[in-house]
Amino acid sequence: MEPKVVVMILLGLIILLLLIGTPLKPFRFIGQGMIKLVIGALFLFAVNTIGSSFDIHVPINLLTSAVSGFLGIPGLIALVVIEKYII
Repeated sequence: MEPKVVVMILLGLIILLLLIGTPLKPFRFIGQGMIKLVIGALFLFAVNTIGSSFDIHVPINLLTSAVSGFLGIPGLIALVVIEKYII
């Protein structure tokens, strides 16, 4: 092959990867965020189920699911402490 053809093929592949690869990244971040929200809601459901005998109830909404999903167990403990002692 001539060098001109090889360079044109490589440029074409780079442009194709730039066009196809770019839109997929935001969908991956949105998907990971949605999974964390669902995990946070499941954490809150478990806390509400187990904590019903201890008079602990944290409402399950978008904000509390986001806090418990993105921060994990420390965020869940913070929500329980806020609900129990501050509110």
